[in-house]
Amino acid sequence: MDTPILGIHHVTAIVADPQENIDFYTGVLGLRLVKQTVNFDDPYTYHLYYGDELGRPGTIVTFFPWVGIRPGSRGTGLVSAMAFAVPAAALDYWAARLADHGVRASEPEIRFGEPVLSFYDPAGLLLEIVAQPGAEDRPAWQGGPVPAEYALCGPAGVTLTLQAAAPTATLLTERLGFRHSATAGNRTRYLISDGSIETAVDILARPDLPFGMPGSGSVHHIAWRVADAAGQLAWREHLTRHGLEVTPVRDRQYFHSIYFREPGGVLFEIATDQPGFATDEPPERLGQRLMLPPWLEARHREIEQQLPPIVTRSNN
Repeated sequence: MDTPILGIHHVTAIVADPQENIDFYTGVLGLRLVKQTVNFDDPYTYHLYYGDELGRPGTIVTFFPWVGIRPGSRGTGLVSAMAFAVPAAALDYWAARLADHGVRASEPEIRFGEPVLSFYDPAGLLLEIVAQPGAEDRPAWQGGPVPAEYALCGPAGVTLTLQAAAPTATLLTERLGFRHSATAGNRTRYLISDGSIETAVDILARPDLPFGMPGSGSVHHIAWRVADAAGQLAWREHLTRHGLEVTPVRDRQYFHSIYFREPGGVLFEIATDQPGFATDEPPERLGQRLMLPPWLEARHREIEQQLPPIVTRSNN
């Protein structure tokens, strides 16, 4: 492909409580809430975006808070963990910070040469913090409660737990441009790079496990970056030609998206870098109020009244 995948654009997960989600991801993890909007396919549900100062692609995690949704069940066919990159010297800080906030984390383990700290968010989503040399050169939110030298630098990668690894591995390497990096036991790592930052997909082969069920604490989808709309259309044609069922392009206001399922059942998205989150509010006020796309704006008052009230930090 002439237009490469550039790594993760964002990862979207499901939670049940929007305020708990905001408090944890801004107050504990120190990310910036960059957009407060709704799920365009279910406009009575928030869609909350977190990232660096501008929500640059590659720094973003997002959440659908479906109030009252049951917890998801762990198993195959799901993203089982999401990892954040931090500078190599930051892991001790994070172990102490999580403990200070009552979050129980594992002892650091070495995985493919990198120290990894694992813990769960309040919804039960497994998160990892990975110490990576050079992470300090990646964008990070420097205006929050975490000192800049320790700030989370966006998703470093994801782990897919699958019944069969080979079909997904073939898609990653032969269709999406990933390369095999390493294997340890039943975990195999695949990497993709934008030229400076590498993003990892780990596949855990677990044919002994049942299929998991989505719910609170599970990942809804992974979005991969492409530079522009022309490249996205080229990817849609490429994937369709190779037998994948890919949606039409969907306007997500801050990017455009196409979706398909990889062979193991995980929903993949390919999203454009542009136009970004500062198109409808100035950078200094990102995430402070509910923003709707033009086709929902006439219903703004009605939608806002149906959503649960939330409180955001004044500087995110």
